[in-house]
Amino acid sequence: MSAATWWQRLTGGSAPSVEPRWVVLDVETSGLDARRARLLAIAALGMHREGSHWRIVPADSFEVVLRYEAHEAESPDRDNILLHGIGVGAQRGGVARPEALARFGRFVADAPLVAFHAPFDRTMIERACRREGLAPPGNPWLDLEPLAGVLMPAVKARSLDEWMAALGIPCAARHEAAADTLATAELLLRLGPRLAAEIGAGGFAAAQRLAAQRRWVGG
Repeated sequence: MSAATWWQRLTGGSAPSVEPRWVVLDVETSGLDARRARLLAIAALGMHREGSHWRIVPADSFEVVLRYEAHEAESPDRDNILLHGIGVGAQRGGVARPEALARFGRFVADAPLVAFHAPFDRTMIERACRREGLAPPGNPWLDLEPLAGVLMPAVKARSLDEWMAALGIPCAARHEAAADTLATAELLLRLGPRLAAEIGAGGFAAAQRLAAQRRWVGG
């Protein structure tokens, strides 16, 4: 279902000029090298925009663990398991990768995607799709890390942990996809008033252009 169709069903009216639903997401992987790591889990959470305000919608959420196949050369790493908490049993009992990725695609529909350090998440999802012979999502992406830096230049934070500490954002279990997704959504929520002031009635593309300013100035 496209974002426009989703909005029409919800309101009974015509689609708005800006995207009413953004999807915040986070992935867990078998390592930090995007060229070799394996995608383990995806969590995503819908944020609904109403004028200049965003709100988190817990019911609009998604989470899946991708199945580890026993014949694969790379076995689950113990230290990595201790970090993200997705044990061997959970990996072997996960959802088959083609189905997991297809479910993710149906969940996000046409919504734009937001992540903290988005290039990593995007690379992992796109590589996983190509490995399974699936077309990667064509949705636009927004990296929240440079956007936060543009909107709050006085906060000298880089990592998600640093931003959480600076803004007092709690996280029940860091490095678990669902908890990290909620923390990222909370960060976007805190940035919401400043973002609305900057982009006005603009949509996702305006937020992307704003985030790009950080890269252009070498921040």
